[in-house]
Amino acid sequence: MLISDVVRNAVLSAVVVAAASFGFAGGAMAFDDQVFDDSGAVKPKSSPWAVFQFGFSAYKNGHKDQAVEAYRYAAENGQIGATWKLARMYAEGDGVDRNDYEAFKFFSEIVDQDVEPGSPEESYVSDALVALGSYLKKGIPDSPVRANKIAAQEYFMRAAANYRNPDAQYEMGKMFLKGEGGVKASVRQAGRWLQLAAEKGHAGAQATLGNLLFQSGKVVRGLAMMTAALERATPDDQIWIRNMQEEAFALAGEADRRTAIALAEDILTKGSTQ
Repeated sequence: MLISDVVRNAVLSAVVVAAASFGFAGGAMAFDDQVFDDSGAVKPKSSPWAVFQFGFSAYKNGHKDQAVEAYRYAAENGQIGATWKLARMYAEGDGVDRNDYEAFKFFSEIVDQDVEPGSPEESYVSDALVALGSYLKKGIPDSPVRANKIAAQEYFMRAAANYRNPDAQYEMGKMFLKGEGGVKASVRQAGRWLQLAAEKGHAGAQATLGNLLFQSGKVVRGLAMMTAALERATPDDQIWIRNMQEEAFALAGEADRRTAIALAEDILTKGSTQ
């Protein structure tokens, strides 16, 4: 789980605690009549914050249809967390049919809001910027959203520079490596962004930076970073990181391998890539 995900989940978990203090801790079905009218719509003039609380509790209790309706009402009435939850649900097909274009529109609503870095809601904006950049990098089939790497780079840069988002920093590192998105190819700039993401524990950034170091002759450090990244990576990322690491491992000498393995353990223990 990424650091940004941990922060957002902590914020949303606080909603449950707050809900309990309002007497909402008995599960979603115990208080749905306080939120919905007989037609299944949210009651007019309901508190957006209270409805958002209900939506989160309903989601946690498996009532995702009620959660969607509650989030939609809360989002329409200014709750940015509810907008983010809707975006994620549509992006992942979680409780609704997956619809990337619908998710794109919700993420766009989030980034259009005036949220300053350091505010409690910055993690929503940061994540939304990365999501939009990812959509624009490839486009969304059967939608008006076409691939636009320059626009994608602008979203990634905003999240990387303003909100220090490790996913965005990783994407910027890759763009500088390839010279994509309107930026000039620069290994130095790529390394800068990859290092920032790697310091936050981003496995992809650690592996990519490690490979750069290995190719530049820093065999032990590079191999150690790739080895540590492999341990931290998600199952999907483990596939390409393992291929990269095994190729480098085969080229390294026995003494370098042993030293790199020990250094990788140190990286995993201390969390430092320096």
